[in-house]
Formats: sequence, structure tokens, C-alpha cells
Amino acid sequence: MRLWLPFCATLLIFLSLPGKCLAVNVSEYPALQTFVQMMANKHGMSETELYGWFAQAAIRDDILAAIRAPKEALPWYRYRKLFVTKQSAARGQRFWRANANTLLRAKLEYGVDPATIVAILGIETQYGRNLGRHRVLDALTTLMLEYPRRSAFFERELEEYLLLTRELGVDPLMLRGSYAGAIGVPQFIPSSHRRYAVDFDGDKHIDIVDSAADAIGSVANYFKQHGWQRDAPIIADIKLDGEFADWIQQIDHQPITPLKYLITYGILPMEYNNIDQTAALIRLDEEAGPVYHVGYNNFYVITRYNRSRNYAMAVYELSQWIRRLYDQKE
Repeated sequence: MRLWLPFCATLLIFLSLPGKCLAVNVSEYPALQTFVQMMANKHGMSETELYGWFAQAAIRDDILAAIRAPKEALPWYRYRKLFVTKQSAARGQRFWRANANTLLRAKLEYGVDPATIVAILGIETQYGRNLGRHRVLDALTTLMLEYPRRSAFFERELEEYLLLTRELGVDPLMLRGSYAGAIGVPQFIPSSHRRYAVDFDGDKHIDIVDSAADAIGSVANYFKQHGWQRDAPIIADIKLDGEFADWIQQIDHQPITPLKYLITYGILPMEYNNIDQTAALIRLDEEAGPVYHVGYNNFYVITRYNRSRNYAMAVYELSQWIRRLYDQKE
């Protein structure tokens, strides 16, 4: 549903309602005035046009509520149930079959496993079924002005968004996405769109909203640019000496420790080929208690897409489920 200003104005009466929106009064936000001047001076954008867009933007309480309670904060066993589902795996298998040639081309060009790309698109938007309901300008403006903890980040993304819409020749008030301002089937934030989105269908136009090929190629390019290793492992189960559990919990998920050192501490991957390969210890919370895995470079690359370990594990598990279904149909 479009949130036109008269609708927002009506909601001002009902301040107790969730999801209310407040029209932006630019004069009340010195930071926004400074931002407008920066965009004009740095990028040659019209102050009049910028003020006109922001006057039609809205500060949304539902966006603030969503970012303060991200699903990634759930324990793994609850998070998994949201994204690693029979329906998502079945849809992923169908998406893979419908786009098999494009996914194969992405693997050949970028080295990224098709199942991983498909799983990403499934978790992000259910293969394009849920692209997000928030106007991107509302989301980024709200978070820049009313979410101090990450205001600098969202200010940069707002800058990137306005540059992106200028490059694409679209009205900044028209694009919709997630509560964090992510766009399209792969849910790229504006800076990622500008850096990593590609024209993979060859029509000389990047479109990650309506082109499955561009969405596939863009995810593959993102992974390659962040260090994805072709045909390399992602994660492995381990045998663990319990006395090191407290120590393990303090280790970051960046793979910097060679397996041969982890093995000396009683941490033994169930499968491995190279003891000099670097890895990290990954803790996930099951209902019965914590479980541990060894995460390799490609697991870390998935966390560059979304920094949550839960997210990366969901991508891995869903990809394996999709691969099994796809192989059964071949």
C-alpha cells in the first residue's frame, strides 16, 4: 500500500498506533539540512529537488521497531525455522531449474556454487516474492535521523541511494525495499548495488528487481569480490574437547587459525583435506545447548553479505537441501 502524505497526516492523530509515519519537517533536522548541502556541493544535486523529496518522505516507527529487533538476534534453532523450510527448498529447486543456464554461467564466470546463490535469493526475498514494502527513501531517512547508533552508516547509504537513483533515472520516492533500505531480489543496500550489481542478461541495463539473471550475476559478483573460493568447503562438523568450550566462544568467525593448531587443542573437523587451511570456530545455539562447527573462508564470505552467523548457517543448510532436491530431479 502506498503511504501518501494525507495518509501519514491522518496517522498523526493516533500516536499510539504501531507503524505510524510522521512527515519529515526538514527545518527540525539540522543534520538533514547539512546533508542536503553536502549532496549539492559534492555531487551537484539540486537543493530544491532534494528538499522536495525529503518533504515527501516519512519517519516511520515500524522501521525503527524492526531494526531494533532483527530476526538474526534469535537463537539459531528459532531462526532456522523461519528460513530453512520445505517450501523455500522446493521453490529454490524450481528456481534453479528455471534458471539453470544462468546459474551455470555464473559459476563458470565467478566460481560461486549455484545452490548458494539460490539459497541467498530464497532467504532474502523468497525468489522475488517479497521485495519489501517500505519506500527506500523513508527507510534510510528514518534510520539516519532517528537511529543514532548507526546514523553515520545510514547517512552514507542515503547518499549512495540518491546517487543510484540518479544513475538509474528513477524517482527516489518510488523504489521500495526492506526496513534497512535494501533493494531487489538479492536485497542489496544502495552501496552494494552501485559496487557489485551487474548486467548479467546483456540488455545493457542493471535491474536486480525484475531480472533474475541480473540478480544471480550480482550475487555471484558480490561473493567473488569478497573472496569466495571456487569449489572450496564452507563449514564442517567437529569433535570438540569440552574443556575448550568457553575459550571457543570468544573466537571471531573470521577464519584466521590454521586447522593444525585447532587440532592440537582438541578441535577435530569430521572432514578435512588440508591441515594448513585456516578456519574459525562457529557456535550456534540449539534447543539442547550450544553446538560448534568449523567455518572456512566461504562461510566467512557469506557473513560479509549478512554478518550474522545464523544467516550464514541458514544459507548453507538451505543450499544443501535445495541441492538434494535438484539432484533428485535430474
